[in-house]
Amino acid sequence: MIRPHLPLNALRAFEAAARHLSFTNAAIELCVTPAALSHQVKALEERLGVLLFRRLPRGLSLTDEGQMLLPVVRDSFDRIADALGRFQGGMMREVLTVGAVGTFAVGWLLPRLPRFHEAHAFVDLRLSTNNNRVDIAAEGLDYAIRFGDGAWHGTDAVLLFEAPFTPLCSPAIAARLQSLSDLARETLLRSYRSEDWPDWCRKRASPHRRSADRYSIPPG
Repeated sequence: MIRPHLPLNALRAFEAAARHLSFTNAAIELCVTPAALSHQVKALEERLGVLLFRRLPRGLSLTDEGQMLLPVVRDSFDRIADALGRFQGGMMREVLTVGAVGTFAVGWLLPRLPRFHEAHAFVDLRLSTNNNRVDIAAEGLDYAIRFGDGAWHGTDAVLLFEAPFTPLCSPAIAARLQSLSDLARETLLRSYRSEDWPDWCRKRASPHRRSADRYSIPPG
């Protein structure tokens, strides 16, 4: 496919002016004179046959045509910048996007990242932290690290390692807990995983599961 000649300088001038809504500020960013930048925008408008800006006494405003063109141009330049940014030291860097639970990222993952970067210098690791139920496709992730049994719909889960699973409380509360049934008198706090307390109670009470199932677990 033969593409038409793209006026890249004029599109760059338009995108900068649209962000700043000012020819002067856009010209400063691009290291050109305001007159030169205004000329590039005008040439683009003449080529397209539409006005992209309304010239106001104090600055600019986008026309409907300008508002339609801006996200397309901005996205294109962002993607070009992202692709160019992946080249470093004579090699192309691979982008790896990982989502992890915040406490796990801080307590285990972050201290190990320097060693990972040393061993895999070509990988541009991008880490996001949240505790939601992961949706890899919707969040644009390559991998996600979560606590759980791995039985998640539409996901291939691999066990990394076993994690400790135990409740915590203050010494004053611990002093009045003599048996599992004593928890029924306490306010139980949990994370976003509503199944944590029932799961722990079942495992702790086994084989006496009936007593554990009677617990009313208040919302966290």
